Amino acid sequence: MNTDLKNIKTLGELKTSGYRSRTIREEMRENLVGALERGENLFSEIRGFDDTVIPQIQTAILSRHHMILLGLRGQAKTRIARLMTRLLDEYIPYVQGALFDDPLNPVSPAALEIIRQQGDRTPVAWLHRSERYVEKLATPDVSVADLVGDVDPIKAATRKLTYADERVIHYGLIPRSNRHIFVINELPDLQPRIQVALFNILQEGDVQIRGFKLRLPLDIQFVFTANPEDYTNRGSIVTPLKDRIGSQILTHYPATVETSAAITAQEARVTREQKNNITIDPLILRLIERIAMEARKSEYIDQKSGVSARLTISALENLYSTCERRLLVNRESSTQARIADLYGIVPAITGKVELVYEGEVEGIGAVARTLIGKAIRAEFAGLLPDPEKSRNPDKPGVYSKTVNWFGEGHTLDLLHGAPDEKYQKVLHDVPVSGELRKNHISKKGMPPEPLATEFLLHGLAEYSQISKQQLERKVSFKDLVSTMLNFEKREE
Repeated sequence: MNTDLKNIKTLGELKTSGYRSRTIREEMRENLVGALERGENLFSEIRGFDDTVIPQIQTAILSRHHMILLGLRGQAKTRIARLMTRLLDEYIPYVQGALFDDPLNPVSPAALEIIRQQGDRTPVAWLHRSERYVEKLATPDVSVADLVGDVDPIKAATRKLTYADERVIHYGLIPRSNRHIFVINELPDLQPRIQVALFNILQEGDVQIRGFKLRLPLDIQFVFTANPEDYTNRGSIVTPLKDRIGSQILTHYPATVETSAAITAQEARVTREQKNNITIDPLILRLIERIAMEARKSEYIDQKSGVSARLTISALENLYSTCERRLLVNRESSTQARIADLYGIVPAITGKVELVYEGEVEGIGAVARTLIGKAIRAEFAGLLPDPEKSRNPDKPGVYSKTVNWFGEGHTLDLLHGAPDEKYQKVLHDVPVSGELRKNHISKKGMPPEPLATEFLLHGLAEYSQISKQQLERKVSFKDLVSTMLNFEKREE
């Protein structure tokens, strides 16, 4: 927008300035066209949707459609809606004392009356695009009066007006959002009769309040969000309303570990001190994302509910805090995240998933630890040889030296709170074959020692080559056979 326009204070000045009046959907369309021609990405914070969701949103805006974003929780639906304000003009003029009416195209009775009385002297104010966004969470207690409006008896009594006078109307949130982006989150939670009240507003712009005959061609860009789970659990979108929404856009979870990790790193709230004092190897960052991906296909978790991206964000924050606590207790200046530190993110997992019956039987804590183990196994399979395929009685495998060391009676205890020096010393004693170290551990993607050795032990335990016992203060690795025999003796 020309910055000189903002100095305009009256309707007469606006008319002579050359300002062109547009609807909000025309405004968004034209600004998007300009952005695409310039190669600008107005949704740069949204990752993983470049070839799927974002093109569909752009198509809906170019088509001047109202839209609904349909997807499981934690799929950036609300974030996308909030970023749409970037497609608005920086400032727009409006008539003061009305429903943000366009001075050149007023629609409300208040604005029409002001312009009739004052003409070109009508005062004009300017509204920034950051103020042109309204968001409403749909809840069962939302009423038609909240969204559309109702008769205000106090206004009638104060102004000594009859109930037949339109000036007794108190407009709801939608009319007050004229020329705004209006977002209703969790649309199925709105009662059907409330959804019916939106029919004419979406299609013709009519506002129906009590017995008044109103014709308010409201200028609003509607964006709705919904979770498919809600269609059966809490409510549904009535068909005529769904028919009036021009574009339905399906969101999804990140397709790759790399995309998911980029989202987590972008959204996690980590202090500067944590970043400076704690080192987290890319392997552990990938494991956090693997945990979420394993959860999204786990038989213990309700897949209709989904596994939010907030799980990995909270998990990364918990991981930093787990390491920070150890650093502070041991009075160290810096530390490195360990594989065993992943058990410190269990609270971030337990509050973010909904269990099915089998999961409830197992218990949420056990399910969380199972997901961590499956993530380790999946990452292990992509970096190191399959332990099950390397078994050969006639020829020692690349893991034989390590497995046999435990078979000779050695045990290894990794204390969660152990200082870095002790942690390194304990893992230094674990024998690793030269072939494994040369051909696999030293290759790209593997962490440096001693983290690589710890990852090796956790992976072998997940493939049942050695025994791993997760205790409150430590992780204990032992020979698998002797552990099984001891367990059988205790059972007897």
